[in-house]
Parts: sequence; structure tokens; C-alpha cells
Amino acid sequence: MKVILATSNKGKIEEIKNLLHYKDVIPYKEVLEDLEIEETGSSFKENAVIKAQTIYEKIKDSFPEAVVISDDSGITVPALGNIPGIYSARFAGPGASDKENLQKLVNKLKKVGLEKTPAYYSAAVAIASKEGIFTVHGWMYGDVIDKPRGDKGFGYDPMFIPKGYDKTLGELDEDIKKKISHRSKALNLAKKILKILKRDTGEDK
Repeated sequence: MKVILATSNKGKIEEIKNLLHYKDVIPYKEVLEDLEIEETGSSFKENAVIKAQTIYEKIKDSFPEAVVISDDSGITVPALGNIPGIYSARFAGPGASDKENLQKLVNKLKKVGLEKTPAYYSAAVAIASKEGIFTVHGWMYGDVIDKPRGDKGFGYDPMFIPKGYDKTLGELDEDIKKKISHRSKALNLAKKILKILKRDTGEDK
């Protein structure tokens, strides 16, 4: 089964590839030209579906047995009015870098005098196939801090400390992150759906 990822984010591509353990996993740019997909949904789920469906409609004739996987994820800080939420990837503006987004959230914490406060990551994964659209979710809870630490991971990882740990995601080893991350939890559920889809088509892994 060919799995096409509806993302061009290098960090996400590597993470999803490592978590899925499928042989034929490729980013959509390998089969399509770059696309500007408007994320007009009001939730992670809606945006994930929009991305997966858009790519699937464009590749289904060329790859009728392929599935498209899309992830929409972000961080939410309740004490700051639940920002940035679904705007996590563009918090500092369209085309903002990970560093710019992170710095804006750090500045928001400092502005209200919060050195540390509860937060959580959400991930919605959508799978588009000839059998329809399927969605799953995963969450990771912890705290955000106003002094980022570590250079591993991407996005807001250097300022997020998962519950039960004293290090940020920017400091933790990749093996630990695989076990606890919101995306890992969502993709583990997605793998169950992929297994059913493969069985229904009679494919071997």
C-alpha cells in the first residue's frame, strides 16, 4: 500500500515515516507539484480532513489503491485563552518559522508573568482512501515554560515539558518522544485503520 503524506513539513514527514513503519511512505510533493491548501476548518480534525481530501482527489486516478494521510496538530495554552490552537503553525503570521512561532508564545507568557503553566498538544490524523475518510486523535499534556530548552524536535518542543518529566521535548530522546507524543498516539490508532484497509484490498505488508 502506497501511503502519501499531505505535508511538506520535513519534521513531520520524518516523524510520521518513523512511526508508521510502512515501506512505501512518500510526501505528496514526490507525485504532485507544491499546493497551497487553505486550512479553513475550525478544528484540528476539520483541517486534517481538508488536507487529506484535497491531496487524495488529485492523486486518486494515478494511484487508486493509495491512501493519503494528513496530520493537523498544535499546542493549546488554557491560561492564555486557548491560544495558539489551530493557528499553531502560523501563530506569528503566514509563512512564520518554528522559531518565530515559539518566540511569540514565549513573549505571550512573559507578558502576563507566567514562567510555567499547563498546556497540551493535540493531533488529528485524517486518512483519505477509496473507502472514505477516517479520523483519529491523540493528546499529550504537560506545561509550557518561558525559557525554551534543548534543540531536538521542532515547533514548540523546546518550551513544552510533558507530564511526568522534567525535561522539555527539545531535550528528551527520540525514543521517549515516540512513546508519549500526541502524534504517536494518533498514528498508532491510524495504523489500525490502515491494517483494515490493507486487509480489505488483500494486500500484504
